Order: sequence, then structure tokens, then C-alpha cells
Amino acid sequence: MSTTMTLQEAQANLPDLIHHLTPGDSVVITENDQPVAKLMSQKPAVRQRPQPGLCKGMLTIVAEDDEHLKDFAEYMQ
Repeated sequence: MSTTMTLQEAQANLPDLIHHLTPGDSVVITENDQPVAKLMSQKPAVRQRPQPGLCKGMLTIVAEDDEHLKDFAEYMQ
């Protein structure tokens, strides 16, 4: 829903205007019958949980890879 009001009306009612603005609403502020600003509610960010399996195929695990352990032999004793 969009509402239009003058700059003077917006200044006089700004705190109420902001607190009663619901997500998706906006207020067009005019001066001399010309739009000068638009006040819009900001929707809270909806954080969605990532779906399982998004990285499928991006990682390869080699089970028989003992070659790299030679580099760490002195630390493993």
C-alpha cells in the first residue's frame, strides 16, 4: 500500500509514521505537489537454512592416500 502526504505532514507525524509502517508499505512525501522522497518499510531478512547436498561433487576424498603422511612422520612419533 502506498500513501502520499506533504512534507509538513510527514515532519509532524514522522515517529508515528515510521512505527506504523508495515512490510511492503510506502509513503510518498511531496513538496509543492511534486514527489521528493519515498519512505519504505524494510522487510526483515529471512534467513533460510541451506539445503543438504549443495556441495555434492565439489570434494573428493581419497581413502587410500598415505603418501602425504610421509611429510608429517616426524610429528606423528
